[in-house]
Amino acid sequence: MPRVLVLQHPALPQCDLSVLNTLGLPPAAVSGSVLRIPVSETFRLPETAAAELNRQRIDHAVLPDLAFADLGLIVSDMDSTLITIECVDEIAAGVGLKAQVAEITEQAMRGELDFEQSLRRRVALLAGLDEQVLQQVYEQVLQLSPGAEYLLAECKKHGVAFLLVSGGFTFFTEHLQQRLGFEYQHANVLEISDGLLTGKLTGRIIDARAKAELLTEYREKLGLAAHQVVAMGDGANDIPMLLEAGTGIAYHAKPKAQQHADACINFGGLEAVRGWFR
Repeated sequence: MPRVLVLQHPALPQCDLSVLNTLGLPPAAVSGSVLRIPVSETFRLPETAAAELNRQRIDHAVLPDLAFADLGLIVSDMDSTLITIECVDEIAAGVGLKAQVAEITEQAMRGELDFEQSLRRRVALLAGLDEQVLQQVYEQVLQLSPGAEYLLAECKKHGVAFLLVSGGFTFFTEHLQQRLGFEYQHANVLEISDGLLTGKLTGRIIDARAKAELLTEYREKLGLAAHQVVAMGDGANDIPMLLEAGTGIAYHAKPKAQQHADACINFGGLEAVRGWFR
């Protein structure tokens, strides 16, 4: 499949792209926020050129030359990807433990702790919390990442299914599904008794392995080829699904996740997911 070097920046025509002149690439006119330049199968962007693009806050990647409409499925993480927060951290604020829980979350996202063990540790700290705190976090704290609604509108426009897979909680994935109208969602289930969180989880744990398995399950269910599936996430527990996807996208991600992604969005919003494709 032909490959392209893709650059993205909201004011790309005003950026200094002279660093590209040394790479022997065909001429390409800058238009709008995205530039696509055909490259050879073996092309690699030199580190000096990548550093200059990063300095100007230009997202860049070398990818297969695919049309967005040729995709069939986007699989997305929720916390710090589709939305800006880590839900468990904000729930913990209700018992005055946000800092403590957030540190465990950060270690898990960096890949320094086993995800399931860290999740159970964090959830245990929520025991006794009124379930109304979940609604308060959803209504008062949770925000969509920039470009999320645009990306989902493009998915609907081009017939690309959207699957939200989260190491967070079904309370939030279900609310987001109702609000945004995407097709599928899976997350962890908080156990609640007499209106209070018990500090336990029920059912299947959605960890790194489960995310990759769900990607494969839905790819087969929808009859898609590997190159028709995109995965996006920010943490170490997203790496297996980034690797399983045809295109793995690290979104404002931890270094370990970036190392395993085909494309990194470090500066733009989720509209850049659409921008990687024709």
